[in-house]
Amino acid sequence: MTVTAVNGLLRSRGQWINSAPIARSLRILILNLMPNKAETERQFLNRFAAGTTDVAVTFMYPSSHHFKSLPAEVIAQNYVTLAAIKNQYFDGLIITGAPVETLPFANVDYWDELLAIIAWAQQHVHQTLFECWAAQAGLYAQFDIEKQHLVHKIFGIYAATSVDSRALIMDGLSAGGLLKMPQSRHTELVLPADLPRGLHVVAANEQIGPLILTAPTQRAVYVTGHPEYGRQTLADEYDRDRRRGLPIQLPEHYFEHGESAEIDYSWRAASCRLYQNWFATLSLTKVGL
Repeated sequence: MTVTAVNGLLRSRGQWINSAPIARSLRILILNLMPNKAETERQFLNRFAAGTTDVAVTFMYPSSHHFKSLPAEVIAQNYVTLAAIKNQYFDGLIITGAPVETLPFANVDYWDELLAIIAWAQQHVHQTLFECWAAQAGLYAQFDIEKQHLVHKIFGIYAATSVDSRALIMDGLSAGGLLKMPQSRHTELVLPADLPRGLHVVAANEQIGPLILTAPTQRAVYVTGHPEYGRQTLADEYDRDRRRGLPIQLPEHYFEHGESAEIDYSWRAASCRLYQNWFATLSLTKVGL
């Protein structure tokens, strides 16, 4: 399918060549909070290109954030801010993970701007998909659900052991190994015994807890991992942490024989299906378009 990068680093560098745009493409806005911005762009664009939906992707950044990985002027030239698109409407918003999970939410330098973006999306976006740290941030902002630090990092590929098959986002992704997802985080959700009204766990792993939650009244999906991750991403993170002398274990269920060798790329099909399912739900929610 046609995936058009409206802006972004890959487009400006000639590393993503757009085909002729499709008039009825879904308009997807991605708030890219990851430090490796170009690689994150590629991961999402590749995932979408493997599906059956025409999409036009606009990349966004928080203007209040102080970047370390790229000069601020490079980001400003290639990404939009909330101020630039505040009067526009999008079919979907994806908010990525971010390397700030050990900080209290209020200590994140763009926290107030993130809250403003979440509020803006309620009137300008059909549905928001929060990933990894953003899922924790969204659940805290919208349901006052806390996170807590883990003794050992959740790191690897985890399959759903329970699935709510009634949820549209789970179409074709039943338990028993069909839904697998990369995870890389030092924190976890603190869910109450009785979930807040309107919040549902639709996929979980018995070892690490929720994988996907939905909140129809908030027009939101919360994904605790990184379905966009490519084959090599967890291996690169493992090598990076070892070089830095950080405590890190081999990613679980990732290498073919449980050691640093051949990668079992077992989550690709499920990730593509998950994004396609999400695209299919966007037309079912209406905002002030």
